[in-house]
Amino acid sequence: MAPLTPGATARVRVPASSANLGPGFDSVGLALGIWDEYAVEVLPEPGALELVLAGEGAGDLPADERHLVATRLREALQACGVGWLDGFGLRLTCANTIPMAAGMGSSATAIVGGLGLGFALVRGGDLTEADLGLVNTHAGVAEGHPDNSSASVHGGLTVSWMPSAQVVRTARPPLHRDVVPVVLLPEGQRLDTATARAVLTPTVPRTDAVRQAGRAALLVHALTSDPTLLLDATSDWLHQEQRRQAYPVTMGAVDTLRALGHAAVVSGAGPTVLCLTTADLLTTCSPRPARGDSAGGS
Repeated sequence: MAPLTPGATARVRVPASSANLGPGFDSVGLALGIWDEYAVEVLPEPGALELVLAGEGAGDLPADERHLVATRLREALQACGVGWLDGFGLRLTCANTIPMAAGMGSSATAIVGGLGLGFALVRGGDLTEADLGLVNTHAGVAEGHPDNSSASVHGGLTVSWMPSAQVVRTARPPLHRDVVPVVLLPEGQRLDTATARAVLTPTVPRTDAVRQAGRAALLVHALTSDPTLLLDATSDWLHQEQRRQAYPVTMGAVDTLRALGHAAVVSGAGPTVLCLTTADLLTTCSPRPARGDSAGGS
């Protein structure tokens, strides 16, 4: 394929996400009303790569090819037969608002953003449904668990699975209109996903696995048809208790909220707390947290 035309641009806006939602470990995701925005412009200078970083992590992230958005942009271009910086240059702009290492899918958002930019740039600035499917697959494979990335690609509520190492499938159940997702991020407490996963045990008792399967099924029903069941539907036995020592403030907030009748869970690998509530219950939560929403995709 010929080099990209200088001056060509693409832009994507990708939502944060919460994964697991209690019992839906590595499979259930929900997009949130917080976005990172990415843009790319083709430059005439072959081999040039300029990165403009703003917002979360701007002073810490690499401003070169190692940047996660840049690496996935390269992957998408190469998947379309476009050689990386072969006959053209790129200016990549990343404006981040999603907190990093917080359990809100910032890495998945960056991966989806880079892939989306690459496919959109080749397509003339737009993404088709088929392109979103490609982004969903590439992002899920890159993450190894497509819960966050699928929610960032498609928006709303997603249930994803991988029938093989290179295949991602996603269902998009309609989120009940009364469900209100609220996120609370403890100050000064961050935990990367690898560290959070390291504390998980390799096996679980059969009784816990059976209970988990039942609540995961109930979770989808509660989120789509009957939010009054959310407290029971968000019970978990696989990952939250094992992480209690890693973030006691988070688990303390989960305990307090659940005691008040709110369906609170650890968001992804934490330390953010996700509370799946409804408008009538939200007024009883004190102090009142910032409200999120179920966002659209990239």
